[in-house]
Amino acid sequence: MKIIGFSQIGTEVQMVLKGDSSLLVNRKPFFIPDWSSDVRMTPCVVLRVSRLGKHVSARFASRYYDAVAPGLNMQAADMVAQGKWTEGWAFDYSLVVGQFVSPEWLGEHSLLITADEAIEWVSKVMTIRQGDMIYIDCQADARRLVPEEEISVQKENNELLYCKIK
Repeated sequence: MKIIGFSQIGTEVQMVLKGDSSLLVNRKPFFIPDWSSDVRMTPCVVLRVSRLGKHVSARFASRYYDAVAPGLNMQAADMVAQGKWTEGWAFDYSLVVGQFVSPEWLGEHSLLITADEAIEWVSKVMTIRQGDMIYIDCQADARRLVPEEEISVQKENNELLYCKIK
């Protein structure tokens, strides 16, 4: 399984790769790492890839994901500012993923690029496979995390994501 993301880095949207140890699921708390003094969070949407694809055109991309989930993309901003991209973006538990729902939920969000553009971009560079996850940051400024805060995303009285910051 691959975790591929799209985040705003400087003035450009860039593709970011994370290891599977970056996933934080099942309502587990996020612990701010002690090696960073400035951890920030950007809301994102996570696509679940449902089939094998290479060089997928954006007009067919919706056939390649079957569900989406709300997510939180964590960044160690102080590491990124020092040019330490891997430490800043791809550390353990740096992507909180909520409950997957129907792709129609995507229409409610303002993303850096569309889901179809993300599928097209990734599949030109590497083969996408069933089970891969692609996250796309929302067009929102990253905000600093505060210990003991609770973050949740709800839809129609159904909690899709919950994370306590420690």
